[in-house]
Amino acid sequence: MVYQPAAGARDLLPLDVAQKRWIEDRLQQVFHRWGYHRIITSTLERMDTLMAGEAIQRQTVIQLQNAEDEELGLRPELTASIARTVVTRMAGATYPQRLYYNANVFRRIWENRHNRQQEFYQAGVELLGASGLLANAEVLLLVADCLAALSLQGWHLILGEAGITRSLLSVFPTHLQGKIRHAIAHLDRIAIDNLPLSEELRDRARLILDLRGTSSEVLQKVNSLDLDTAQQAAVNNLTSLVELVESAGNYPLILDLSLIQTIDYYTGIVFEVVSDKEGQAQVLGRGGRYDQLLGLYHPQGENIPGIGFALNLEDLYQIIQSTQQLPQTPPASDWLVVPETANADAAAFAYAQKLRDSSEIVRVEIDLGGREKEAIRQYARDRGISQIAWIQADGSPIIESLPHSN
Repeated sequence: MVYQPAAGARDLLPLDVAQKRWIEDRLQQVFHRWGYHRIITSTLERMDTLMAGEAIQRQTVIQLQNAEDEELGLRPELTASIARTVVTRMAGATYPQRLYYNANVFRRIWENRHNRQQEFYQAGVELLGASGLLANAEVLLLVADCLAALSLQGWHLILGEAGITRSLLSVFPTHLQGKIRHAIAHLDRIAIDNLPLSEELRDRARLILDLRGTSSEVLQKVNSLDLDTAQQAAVNNLTSLVELVESAGNYPLILDLSLIQTIDYYTGIVFEVVSDKEGQAQVLGRGGRYDQLLGLYHPQGENIPGIGFALNLEDLYQIIQSTQQLPQTPPASDWLVVPETANADAAAFAYAQKLRDSSEIVRVEIDLGGREKEAIRQYARDRGISQIAWIQADGSPIIESLPHSN
């Protein structure tokens, strides 16, 4: 029998880990520079926790059951888990809270493909307890800083505003709003054409679907609509955000008021980070504002505003891989310490520990015996180890430097 990982799961070998860590370390440095602190939440969640925000479809959750017949699920994303943790474990916390994560998530993919991936890696942030222009701008600029740290070229951010889009849908008959919203979310013109709408309403649905392009074009179009006071205020807020973000420099922004989820997760801005490398659009991450989610978990139902984003590490890897930035081999050890005789074993361990006690991280291996000198040297060359310390019977070392292999 050949033992394999479970369907949809996979193993990461040392080189895979080194390349994943290269991405994670650069993102973590950015998060730290912006004042974010890491949070680690449970991989397992109660199903009622995951379902509370109606942001997750039950069929996508890989479900388990414990001895108490409690329904559990492997987390398909991090926002719900962090929302639960903050309101239940961080009572009395000073806001805003800036939190980041680097974790695996699990999603059941319902497609007829054998071994379809079900485990994914994400890095992202949640900015909690802050609303308004500056909080929104911070998160959008933080996204750009993350991608700059990875030297990522050819990306753009598609920005929508769920509140405005939902509000624009309010003029449609109530029983059709769900279908129109679904059609807009999926850019489905045919569905709009086939709905029982007056020509005036059909034109409005088409207009909403076409609210995508440069910020000036889209804002001009939406301002041409007959907006009420609340809608105009929301559009003005969006205009201020766009101006602030674009004033920071060459920010590749596309405004898209047709960008709306089919679920009521987001309450304000929503966005997608998209790579258009070689003409192939690929979503690298998503985010948005969710000002009512934390209230679902709060004992008194208190709403705490929130905004965040998640970047997909596998998708980032695919884009970065072609740039030759990633490590091409696992990190090599710096030293191989070899006891030349049996009575030099203790001295070899002591010498290796002395090397490891450096203020810098020094990778030191001990030769475990059973090989001739030339075989030891060949092992070191094969593993990219640059220095051998031959430990003599009296404990003294003889240092041999090996040339780098081509």
